[in-house]
Amino acid sequence: MSGLQVDLRGVVGALPIEAAFSAGETPLVIVGPNGAGKTSLLMMILGALRPTAGRLVLGDSVLFDAQARVDVPVETRRIGFLPQRYALFPHLDAAANVAYGIAAASRAERRRLAIDALEQLDVAPLATRRPAGLSGGEAQRVALARALARRPRALLLDEPFAALDASVRGEVRRFLAARLRAWRLPTIVVTHDRADAEALDGELVVLEHGAIVQRGALEQLTAAPGTDFVARFVASGGPAAPVR
Repeated sequence: MSGLQVDLRGVVGALPIEAAFSAGETPLVIVGPNGAGKTSLLMMILGALRPTAGRLVLGDSVLFDAQARVDVPVETRRIGFLPQRYALFPHLDAAANVAYGIAAASRAERRRLAIDALEQLDVAPLATRRPAGLSGGEAQRVALARALARRPRALLLDEPFAALDASVRGEVRRFLAARLRAWRLPTIVVTHDRADAEALDGELVVLEHGAIVQRGALEQLTAAPGTDFVARFVASGGPAAPVR
């Protein structure tokens, strides 16, 4: 078994969530209207929210199995997470932000690993800058370097381009899409923007009211939209619905 195998059910607030799919070497893109449960589903996969039933497997490792009472803690699941607003610590420079949470014997080793991660994203020269001195695209790369520095076996990206100015969004989108293709990590990306889905070029999963209502390539959804949301999404050059 390879990749990330998701089969989870749970309730967040009053919303029941049920989803089953797998993510492999190309990004899987989750789209859906406001309140569909997209971020809540990511939190279940990450381990920050506990499902009520189902199973989650990464490679050969069972991360969650309700029947077998397996629930691996967030910190040992080895899943990298990039939140929508990047959540960088304002009082730490870029290298210290990336080093935060790295398991290493010494501060010097943590910083070395942080610089290595920044180099992967072509932002090592920004190591001594604090978040206030970074552009939106630079902050995104630093936050992604922080996720990668922990040597994740999978990635979850929540609206990775939503915080960016429109003037740089296309360039950053192309950069990240190329990196994800090179890394070949199981990756799940939540977005509300058709252009993101087009650039990432992976399977789309449409979530509405906590349930999967359609899935397939963008071309397939465009040819035969199954719901009003899907029809609006594939017809748009930008957002099909407000951000959550």
